[in-house]
Amino acid sequence: MALLHYAWILILLALTYVQGALKASTQDLKVQLNQQESFNFSLTEALPNGGNAKVIIDIQHPDLVSTNPSNFTITPNVKEWIIYVEGLNAGHSVVTANITPNNITDFSQAFVRVTIEKSDVLYHISAVVGWIYFLAWSVSFYPQIYINYKRKSVVGLNFDYLSLNVVGFLMYALFNCGLYWIPEIEDEYFNRYPKGLNPVQINDIFFSLHAVVATIVTIGQCFIYEIGNQRVSTTARIIHGIFLAFILTSLILSFRNTIHWLDFLYYCSYVKLSITLIKYVPQAFYNYRRKSTVGWSIGNIFLDFTGGTLSMLQMILNAYNYDDWESIFGDPTKFGLGFFSVAFDIFFIIQHYILYRNRTEYIQLPGHCQENSESGCNV
Repeated sequence: MALLHYAWILILLALTYVQGALKASTQDLKVQLNQQESFNFSLTEALPNGGNAKVIIDIQHPDLVSTNPSNFTITPNVKEWIIYVEGLNAGHSVVTANITPNNITDFSQAFVRVTIEKSDVLYHISAVVGWIYFLAWSVSFYPQIYINYKRKSVVGLNFDYLSLNVVGFLMYALFNCGLYWIPEIEDEYFNRYPKGLNPVQINDIFFSLHAVVATIVTIGQCFIYEIGNQRVSTTARIIHGIFLAFILTSLILSFRNTIHWLDFLYYCSYVKLSITLIKYVPQAFYNYRRKSTVGWSIGNIFLDFTGGTLSMLQMILNAYNYDDWESIFGDPTKFGLGFFSVAFDIFFIIQHYILYRNRTEYIQLPGHCQENSESGCNV
């Protein structure tokens, strides 16, 4: 009976101190330089016993934004407050509510990520550029598929490049789908970065899955069309073995709860980044050894060049608009990968139009082959 009595006391105390949540009306706010925008802080329930609390608005970078008011008092009769935000300098900042005394049960959503931009026109140009390079990269798989179909041959398409490409896109798709569609992993991300945004968007899902399917279709062509004497090299097999051992080890550690599943997905993304750095090398060397680009689609290269160039352009536009050059020079991975891909595209264009421009492919004539290249006879 005594235990039951104490239990009721604890329940009553808990009910007495059940308090509302302080929330911001939005977690993301865009403000133009020297302009104002507003959002609301609201309290879901009044403080118990008619209590008061003071809210001080904390600004991560006070040189970028200012708020009006800079503080307010929670009283029993008011549950909503309008906060005006002015952009002082371009960039990104977080506005957070600090409550004194801390008698609010939940204030995890009492923050706003503020983006201060120099020009709304640049914002829309950046968005258009982003969609163009997304489409260019998505379409870039089809010229190679078409040329394979037209020639009924995959001679000239390096198998090492193809095998690395499919593994890279599989890892990329796994990272995107896991972080976007598995709630537990998404919650893990937000626990680690409570004021962050999910870096995966729906277009990332579409692109990665589409890339996997398109690459598998190209691999399927290798089983039905002429391949010459091509095969996946020993070097590529060793590289795949290293990646497989790394991923399997990470997977086992995840199942044993030694590492988080989010970390496993990050490791998958690291494999994708590594493959992006090396995947063009086998094709470039293969073209050099054959002294020909026959069978390697130049349309694919032009689309990839367009996508890579526009991707870097968007990063530069955003860096200028938000005065965030650190996104390029402070963390150069994405920009460096785009630059690296574009550099290889330029090299492939030089190979196709300058170094080996006079090479055509074998033409199948009745009863014999007429040699115009080193690609082999097409059946």
